Amino acid sequence: MVSAPAIIPQPVSIEAGQGQFELRASTALTFSDQFPNTPAAVAMLLGAATGFAFAVAAVPSDAAMRVHCDASMPAEGYRLHVDTDSTTITAATEAGVFYALQTLRQLLPASIDGSVVDDAQWILPTVDIVDRPRFGWRGMHLDVARHFMPVAFIKKYIDLLAMYKMNRFHWHLTDDQGWRLEIKRYPLLTEVGSRRAQTVVGRGLFTRPENRQYDGAPHSGFYTQEDVREIVAYAKARQVMVIPEIEFPGHAQAAIAAYPELGNSDEPLTVKQEWGVSRRTLNPSEETLAFYRNVLSEVMSLFPAPYLHIGGDEAPKDQWQSSKFAQERMRELGLPDEKALQSWMVAQMSAFVTAHGRQLVGWDEIMQGGLPDSTVVMSWRGMSPGIAAAKAGHDVVMAPTRWTYFDYYQADAAGEPLAIGAYLPLRDVYWFDAAPSSLEASVRQRILGGQAQVWTEFMKTPEQVEYMAYPRALALSEALWTPQSSLNYAGFERRLAVHLPRLDVFGVNYRPPGNDRLSLRGWLQQWTWRPLMVLYRWYSDL
Repeated sequence: MVSAPAIIPQPVSIEAGQGQFELRASTALTFSDQFPNTPAAVAMLLGAATGFAFAVAAVPSDAAMRVHCDASMPAEGYRLHVDTDSTTITAATEAGVFYALQTLRQLLPASIDGSVVDDAQWILPTVDIVDRPRFGWRGMHLDVARHFMPVAFIKKYIDLLAMYKMNRFHWHLTDDQGWRLEIKRYPLLTEVGSRRAQTVVGRGLFTRPENRQYDGAPHSGFYTQEDVREIVAYAKARQVMVIPEIEFPGHAQAAIAAYPELGNSDEPLTVKQEWGVSRRTLNPSEETLAFYRNVLSEVMSLFPAPYLHIGGDEAPKDQWQSSKFAQERMRELGLPDEKALQSWMVAQMSAFVTAHGRQLVGWDEIMQGGLPDSTVVMSWRGMSPGIAAAKAGHDVVMAPTRWTYFDYYQADAAGEPLAIGAYLPLRDVYWFDAAPSSLEASVRQRILGGQAQVWTEFMKTPEQVEYMAYPRALALSEALWTPQSSLNYAGFERRLAVHLPRLDVFGVNYRPPGNDRLSLRGWLQQWTWRPLMVLYRWYSDL
């Protein structure tokens, strides 16, 4: 019996055959008119390492690589058939063609993921694969506000998403510790807001201010609008949608440092140098709302995605409680409390975004006080908020800390880089189920999918991001693509061993799998950290 090739994420159906097919310099291509980008995709995914041109055949019957259209197939689904004479891809969309080509790459030696290899043989096993994703939203998040990441790495990050059939890049561009996006109307957002004078050493979350230590090293960086256009186009060619996040009304200290009139007091601020949540929130004035409408107008001109994320999480209410202006504003609007004030502010942004043909996305705290029906809820504080949102008629992206926070430790803290705390091993990511079968069908239908979060407080470099994200991202890709009934962790581990050389060729600084069980000391550390993290989140949500 012929063993099935090691594909990640595991296809819905895979049947290995006898024999093989060799890609050659003479291999020609034919494709349906519905897929005009096929030659570019083939050149991108197969041409770099092979050096082959994959010329379009003058007569379709002369082509050994064929791409057909079948409109009845699922939007991102495909069929890949390899026999001894040809390779045939059938799909309904260019996304399906692209994912078929990614699967085809995985049938080839790992060197296909590198640069040109002279005199190599590119042998494909004969196989018949029928495949489609379980969820339409399969994402990875990246926080560049805490630590700026260069454009070249953002592109690599997107390449890695695409390799494993993930299709959403959630780009966290602003926070208390840095504003990373050029806004031409408000240049101080980057002139001031993108520059942090220094950074706290260690966690610093529960250290008294007088005992904190700082590195004394300035940290800065931002993306020009030209950078953004380049990255968005790069992602689009790889079937990845880029979804920007502009925090509102909390996590805004960097913006207030740049434009103090956005704040609730006359206290001068700098970009936050510590981790954790700033107590400084935006004031609820018409001027502040106008400012953010102008910001979002520029954001929408750069990002064509139908979604725009405004955060909405961890917005402390104490400044509003002590602000005469905020209290008067609440009375004018007939609002009962500060949570309702936040809800009203979010609703203003939602109406503006909706009027421009976009959907607002926010972390699950935006549910406080009610939401417009069109708002997408990203559930991070467990599954329950997402389930409640779905029952209330909202689309939901599941992003619970328990399974998707890749800033958590992967093993005992003593042997790992400094992290925020908690513990998320590879096997737990693999068993993440964004839409459990125990939920009512009406609720499951509202769950778009899921994504991982990569918060970078303790990740200063791209190499550190890769160590925390990989191979956990591969486990997540399978959890979001493959039917729940087909998941098998032992099988994933065997296939992962085949994929590690691919990550090596791609230059990924992944954490070697295994050796991730917690010791007794590790478990005790986890039980110490859990109540502290709960306290931290409670304090942040006052």
